[in-house]
Amino acid sequence: MGAITSAELNFLVFCYLQESGFVHAAFTLGYEAGLHKGGIDGNVVPPGALITVVQKGLQYIELEANTDENDEEAEKDFALLEPLEIITKDVEELQRIVEKTKRERLQIDLDKDKGKEKECIIEEHEHRLAGHSSEVFPCAWSPAGSLLASGSGDSTARIWTIPDGPCGSIQPSPASVHVLKKIKGRTNEKSKDVTTLDWNGEGTLLATGSYDGQARIWSRDGELKQTLFKHKGPIFSLKWNRKGDCLLSGSVDKTAIVWDTKTWECKQQYEFHSAPTLDVDWRNNSSFATCSNDNMIYFCKIGDPHPVKTFSGHQKEVNAIKWDPTGSLLASCSDDCTAKIWSVKQDKCVYDFKEHSKEVYTIRWSPTGPGTSNPNQQLLLASASFDSSIKLWEVEQGHLLYSLAGHVQPVLFCGI
Repeated sequence: MGAITSAELNFLVFCYLQESGFVHAAFTLGYEAGLHKGGIDGNVVPPGALITVVQKGLQYIELEANTDENDEEAEKDFALLEPLEIITKDVEELQRIVEKTKRERLQIDLDKDKGKEKECIIEEHEHRLAGHSSEVFPCAWSPAGSLLASGSGDSTARIWTIPDGPCGSIQPSPASVHVLKKIKGRTNEKSKDVTTLDWNGEGTLLATGSYDGQARIWSRDGELKQTLFKHKGPIFSLKWNRKGDCLLSGSVDKTAIVWDTKTWECKQQYEFHSAPTLDVDWRNNSSFATCSNDNMIYFCKIGDPHPVKTFSGHQKEVNAIKWDPTGSLLASCSDDCTAKIWSVKQDKCVYDFKEHSKEVYTIRWSPTGPGTSNPNQQLLLASASFDSSIKLWEVEQGHLLYSLAGHVQPVLFCGI
């Protein structure tokens, strides 16, 4: 059996970080390890490769601990050991643990279904959109109708046409998707990953951002209209303003740029952050907020060379920000395991939600309350975390309404 090289191990860890949603950590590892120079074909590495390797290693150690001359059912006993026990204990200790657990299980008839939450999964109208050859990062519906855009690590974005009626009626024909092949060259270069995308308000133009630091503008038919060169690092966030005359981008180069969509020139570049800009969001057509690895949030206006307001309170990197429908409240979430709500009328946060036990990766406002088509319904905030839960918050009094704990893996995205 050939030994795995350090470069190969780094690549497996890189893939694991991306698959788990740690895109910022993956970028740092890929850059410092020089993975793009290693010549490893990412297309031949299956999803979950690192987990598979680790699991097989654990199974091998379990086999050593479980196998003896008098035990003919050793293979059935692999699950009797915990990974932490395997790592910290020697074979003799593991064998004693196995024997003890066997005796205990002979006396107890475990009800495997006890305590499991009921799940409601709708499958009868499900259709798989297959075409990407690597992991899919962002996706977004067009506001104009039945178009779904997706971006992937295979260096492409795709615009899928979803017909009316049940999803099962989708025909997997070439006419149902536009493949936006903007990158030429090796498809395994991770610098070409499509990291973010957003439709304009009319659904006529799609903006995509990539690890190569370029933003590209596409028609709904898949025609490349414009390429925007200014950032010096991967673009993690792109947002159109409601009017559609400006496009906002945030990058690892620590800056945010407002682009004039009439001339496609840089209208203004903001260099306030001391670390990568992770997310941006418009408040209205002329003001917006940015957040960063530096734990800071800045409220900015077009034409103003300095931040209008600074929100400081998070203890670790701020992953996402989102204005409420009226533009009066700004929600943020962070690796410090909190979600916070801010107001431009005060310096300290309005609410500090601390019920998550791990990093909070994304947040979404409900389409309810003032400024929406459902003004008489309660405004809610959803937060999704690496603790595998989604929490719904009532923001008038700052109370936790529901905790949805059906997932068993980190929750990276949610929507209301």
